[in-house]
Amino acid sequence: MEPFNTIAILITLAAGFAYINHRFIRIPMSIGLMLMSLLVSLGLMLLERMGLPVRIYADQLVRSIDFSKVLLDGMLGLLLFAGALHVNLNDLTEQKLEIAIYASFGVLTSTVIVGFAVYELSRWLGLDLRFAECLLFGALISPTDPVAVIAILKSAGAPKSLETQIAGESLFNDGIGVVVFLILLKIASGGHSVTPEFVTLLFVKEVIGGASFGLMTGYAAYHLLKSVNHYQVEIMITLSLAAGGYALASRLHLSAPIAVVVSGLLIGNHGRRLAMSETTREHLDTFWELVDEILNALLFVLIGLEVLVLTLNQDYLTAGVMAVPAVILARFVSIGLPVSILKRWRTVIPYSVVIMTWGGLRGGISVALALSFPANCCHRELLLTMTYVVVVFSVLVQGLTVKKLLQKTQTGP
Repeated sequence: MEPFNTIAILITLAAGFAYINHRFIRIPMSIGLMLMSLLVSLGLMLLERMGLPVRIYADQLVRSIDFSKVLLDGMLGLLLFAGALHVNLNDLTEQKLEIAIYASFGVLTSTVIVGFAVYELSRWLGLDLRFAECLLFGALISPTDPVAVIAILKSAGAPKSLETQIAGESLFNDGIGVVVFLILLKIASGGHSVTPEFVTLLFVKEVIGGASFGLMTGYAAYHLLKSVNHYQVEIMITLSLAAGGYALASRLHLSAPIAVVVSGLLIGNHGRRLAMSETTREHLDTFWELVDEILNALLFVLIGLEVLVLTLNQDYLTAGVMAVPAVILARFVSIGLPVSILKRWRTVIPYSVVIMTWGGLRGGISVALALSFPANCCHRELLLTMTYVVVVFSVLVQGLTVKKLLQKTQTGP
């Protein structure tokens, strides 16, 4: 299918679903779009089983889209930049210790816990997963998705400090998660000699290098913005920073997600305050909010449609369902341990561990990483199905109930 036709169909579906959701269903748009896309996909599969050859056209559409490349090499940079652009750096600095621990220790701890749990689960179900493959699943499912999280937090009414922690963690932990995933993929595929020195060097290069690159490109863009007063040009500079900076960081084998988050924070704070007029700030916010909404819509429509490419094996689905509580428990432990230590020196919001556990949504990044497995590698279909089940539960169940949980815990019974 021609790329333009594919984009046209996706935009039309997103617009139609968004209209239906806004007029009749009235749930958060990202969740509503994913739910409707998922129901349409399941409906097409049911009609196919009844003898109507309708699924083949939708299947052709979905298979013509490389979801992993579209998200990881295309949409993610823009989405992360849009999210970072509206995060207050002063608030982030006040919570820097918590965010750093959650985005690093939290991801690593969750990866190990999920890995052990899934390994035991696979042995019990007779699925014969290697421990390295179980850790690989833990790495791709542990990072919370900034797209899913921030979209929910906008209307959840979370306390400011808690919102900053969750948003800040979700902006950075996907970069950490991708690095851990790449290291474990090399181990699981057996194609590379992986030593502690190699792991340390790769981690430092990706994370520290990505942050340094983001600072460098962000400051370059900041000086360009400061030298002009023309909002169209300034918006184009920020767009090139998000897209071009992400692409170049990837090309240099640095952590592109971390690079674009750092540059977005710099422009959203110092750039907004010192290099832009009021007119530019208004147009910049409008532009990036629109970009964020459109890409969110397309992303969650894509996630819903991806069920068409899954191998719906009963054992695989069972493993996915049983992985859900393991992932939630791992999230609870990986957040609870740091909070229990930090509360000796920091003020902790009541029920913050419960809220951050249930509000740690998984989304497109996990699906994209699972789809990036090479063919015939690492039990690809099994891990992809498990990932999809966890993501669907996370977005539909946790996403629809986190606001009520937040209201109940903050107001009391």
